[in-house]
Amino acid sequence: MKKIIAVLFLACALLGYAQDSSIKPEFQAFSGALVKLKKAKKGYHKFMLEIVAAPWAFKAEGEVAAPGGDPDMLINALFDGDLYAVLAYVPSATSGADGQEYQVGLFDMMLFFEDEPTKIRNLKFTLLPPANDDWAMSAFNDAQSSGSLLGKIWKGKYDREITKASANPLTKQSVRSMQRAAEEAAAKEEEERMAKMAAKKSKKKKKKAAVVDECDDPDMTVKEKRRCQMKAKNAAPKSAEPKKKKKRKKKRE
Repeated sequence: MKKIIAVLFLACALLGYAQDSSIKPEFQAFSGALVKLKKAKKGYHKFMLEIVAAPWAFKAEGEVAAPGGDPDMLINALFDGDLYAVLAYVPSATSGADGQEYQVGLFDMMLFFEDEPTKIRNLKFTLLPPANDDWAMSAFNDAQSSGSLLGKIWKGKYDREITKASANPLTKQSVRSMQRAAEEAAAKEEEERMAKMAAKKSKKKKKKAAVVDECDDPDMTVKEKRRCQMKAKNAAPKSAEPKKKKKRKKKRE
């Protein structure tokens, strides 16, 4: 019996390892200037990071411990640039309602103080419009389950990837640039759509004007003009309206 239990335990461990090794998380850093912190209560600050700029549309909330119990240390770190956030995600791009692609495979996040991980509790992610439909939520839930197989990702296993991400964090300025680029792309798309509609209307007007000009020859007689207009009218495509059935008259006996 003990042997069977041992074999089952080993099989589960190998299965977990196989699943673990197949997941390759990626990381994105955010400047501390994008993080909102509240005053510490019993050693913990409530924090929030909210980003809506493709490929990101999410809100992260939780509580972070003040290092050494100093209630002012993290607040000061925001102004000194010594605090930044790193998001861990499983690459899972989905198209948002605005047509842009968004990464929705979020599963963990850490706040770093002077390149050292802090202590976070009650972390919660919320997907935001335009990337929070059923399809996005399905990918998000899958990522949450997959990410849990990786264990403690902030304890040295991915230090190289985290350091690389933290060297180029998103800032307020870069987020605004991303938002501006998305707005300009949407405006350009709308402009192209309106131009196509205007071109179609112009084409119809020119076609109608050509018919009028053809039958407005001063050398034509009134009869010839009428005949020309009738001919143009008959040549124009008829609308697909249902033909009315003629009522048959009953024969008198």
